Amino acid sequence: MNLNTIKSVLLGVGIGDALGVPVEFKSRKEINKNPVRDMIGYGTYQLPPGTFSDDSSLTFCLAEALTADFDLNTIGQNFVKWCYYNFWTPRGHVFDIGIATRQAIDRISRGTTPEAAGGMDISSNGNGSLMRIAPLLFYISEKPIHERYAISKSVSSITHRHIRSVISCFYYLEFARLLMEQKDRFEAYTILQTNIPSYLKSLSINPDEISVFNRLFENKIYELPEESIFSSGYVLHTLEASLWCLLTTSNYKDAVLKAVNLGEDSDTTGAVTGGLAGILYGFDTIPAHWMRQLARHEDIENLAERMYKKLYNH
Repeated sequence: MNLNTIKSVLLGVGIGDALGVPVEFKSRKEINKNPVRDMIGYGTYQLPPGTFSDDSSLTFCLAEALTADFDLNTIGQNFVKWCYYNFWTPRGHVFDIGIATRQAIDRISRGTTPEAAGGMDISSNGNGSLMRIAPLLFYISEKPIHERYAISKSVSSITHRHIRSVISCFYYLEFARLLMEQKDRFEAYTILQTNIPSYLKSLSINPDEISVFNRLFENKIYELPEESIFSSGYVLHTLEASLWCLLTTSNYKDAVLKAVNLGEDSDTTGAVTGGLAGILYGFDTIPAHWMRQLARHEDIENLAERMYKKLYNH
């Protein structure tokens, strides 16, 4: 583990997110007329190039909490500080927040414990916990699987407690962990087709909920055509789309551009893809001019350094 791996995840998420912000909510058909090829600005929110959204802000809030001892209350309070006091915003204000995330943060602000704050119903399966989960990788990577699962579940549950969101976060972190161990991306995909379903079955999770993931568990998602890949704000769509983008490209730049050009929830698909692509290809492969354009990029690098010192005693 080295510092650049943490940087590649935090900046990988932030840049993927910022690439997608100007075209968020646009349809794929609309974007196809003028695809995103570089860091642009304005568009959906009329904000300058390099502006990241709630995806990255909450990712950095989680990372910030991991510069101290692991504590769900610290993570939850960081989310409250972001929502109400503009903590870890790109330019001093919050401009984008999901409904389920907002409701959970409101509950925490009124005294609900973080692990009980997230929505539990089936409609509470937006991608709001998946989009911010990446930094947790560095805290759990060397722990046994039952701890990795339990911690992933607890951190997802701060905003999204339904098992589908929990499994999505767990899958994503397990995939990222294999990439960090230098596994080939297709090998990682194949390993998880066996490991994750068998582990979930050992927990007696509802088989219907496990089968929701069958496009990943039983098929080769990367062989599907683009029209079979969805890019809405539904957590499973975001997970599938990010893996599809990672497995059908061969470098960081192409992976995140493919993700944001899918349209709809373009910033989140970009952020989730960017976290994995950052690990897979490394810090040095992220285009330097994108890094320079990213809001608060020096603060993000400093955050990575503080995380590294805390987690790896340097």
